[in-house]
Formats: sequence, C-alpha cells, structure tokens
Amino acid sequence: MKLNDKVVVVTGGASGIGEACSRRFMKEGPKGLVVVDRDAEGAQRVANEIGAVAMTADVAVEDDIIRVIRDTEAQFGPIDLFFSNAGIGVHDVDHVAGASNEDWQRIWEINVMSHVYAARTLLPAMILRGDGYLLSTASAAGLLSQIGSAPYSVTKHAAVAFAENMSIMHGDQGVKVSVFCPQAVLTAMTRNTQGGGVAGVDGMMEADEVAEMVVQGIDDEQFLILSHPEVTTYMQRKTSDYDRWIGGMRRLRDRFVGKK
Repeated sequence: MKLNDKVVVVTGGASGIGEACSRRFMKEGPKGLVVVDRDAEGAQRVANEIGAVAMTADVAVEDDIIRVIRDTEAQFGPIDLFFSNAGIGVHDVDHVAGASNEDWQRIWEINVMSHVYAARTLLPAMILRGDGYLLSTASAAGLLSQIGSAPYSVTKHAAVAFAENMSIMHGDQGVKVSVFCPQAVLTAMTRNTQGGGVAGVDGMMEADEVAEMVVQGIDDEQFLILSHPEVTTYMQRKTSDYDRWIGGMRRLRDRFVGKK
C-alpha cells in the first residue's frame, strides 16, 4: 500500500521508532497523519515539525484508543493505516516470574491489549469496505526471546500471535496486516544498555533506518517486517532444533548476565 493520500495514525509517535516513522510517513504525502502519545508535549512537537496532528492517549485505555480513532475519522475520514507502535519494557526481578503483578498487567495492556483495542474498533469498518491496514510493532523478542525480561518476551510473543490471527482471519476480506519485529534500535528503551544488550549482538540500528524498512514493508504488504535479516536465521535454528537453540540462548545469558 502506498501512503500517498492515505489517513494514518501512529501510536507512540513522540519518540523512537514512532517518531521516526511519523516523519518518514509524512514524506509519502498522506491525506492526514495523527501522532499519538501519552507525552502530549512530545506528540505536539513532532506533529508541529512535520505538519501532522497531535493527539494524547494512553493506549492501555480502550476508551482513549476509541476516541483517537473517532476524532481522526471526524477530521480526515476512514483510517487507512493504523500503526499500533507504542510499547514498554519490564525487567525480571530475581527470576522470570519476579516482576510485580502491576508491572505484568501494565506491560500486557500496552504491548498486547492496545493492539486488540485498535483492531476491535477498526476491523468492522475495514471488513465492510474491504480495505484497511493494521500494522503493529512487536519485537524480535516475540519471535525468539528476551534474556532478562520474561514480561517483554511473553507480551511480544502474544503481539505476534494476534497479528497472525488478524491476517489469517481477515486477510481475504481486504484487511492488510503487518507486524514489525525489530532487533536492537537506538531508542529511549535501549539508550541505557551497553550496545543494546543481548538484542544488540548484530548491531544497533538508527530509528530512521528502520523507518525506511517499515515503509518498504508497507509498500510490499509484507506480513513480517524485520530490521535485522539475521533474525530469520535464528528463527530457522529455533524451529529446526529447539533444545540446541535453548542451549545457545543459555550461552548468551551467561555472556550478558552471568551464569544462573
């Protein structure tokens, strides 16, 4: 799908991948682009700089997502591309189940349920008109794993699974679905890690670089959009010999966080 003359919404658009993609999408000449973030000042800054519209929302709150969708439709018409990009990380505490219930719930709501809320509101109209695009950001951790953060890994696996189900069930009804699964990207989430930590073993990418990949993936209507091609090899190794892959991940654990 070409973004020219399309209506586009980007969540988590005040920084990182969301900001970079908002800026890159605007170069394609959309009819309207809405930058959404909890950070009202950041969303407004990005929107002002690129000539877009800013909206404030907490994507963990379904009513906020509904409001963003309805306000966008009122201003520009039906949404062509909804990029559900906002996400957070939560570290393990002592062991993989050690994070608090509140942290588990919060990351679940943002990394998974925000995608569900957007789809729940948008799918009926997209199915009816036989057109529309739902793009979500998961992570290479959703295909492989994330050493040191079971909550992140679990929620990103769920985000990938939800995208798969949307494509399987609604792809033949005209609804296009992509899931973006980056490895290490220079953002606020990775800024305080040394070289991106485990995810940075294949190098850190700039957000502007991955934004180009996202645009190409949308152009190609490609389901799985990757930033690092090595991830495909890792997926093949995982599925061909799971025990061997687990052993390799343990060695990575030893390298980055020490023996357990």
